[in-house]
Amino acid sequence: MTEIIFLVEEDPEGGYTAKAIGESIFTQGETIEELREMVRDAVQCHFEEDQRPKLIRLHIVRDEVIAS
Repeated sequence: MTEIIFLVEEDPEGGYTAKAIGESIFTQGETIEELREMVRDAVQCHFEEDQRPKLIRLHIVRDEVIAS
């Protein structure tokens, strides 16, 4: 595996959550910077060193409601 993708969303209670697509990895952080660190740590814990993806992609999704 060369890349892993995380779906990042704002948590309604504050901060951000990240869930890996295709893997059982979930983490959260108060800021985007903290979330990046938590994602790196989660990937290192989930994969053996020789199996780790080379790239981690964060796909940030933001819901926005516009009144008509």
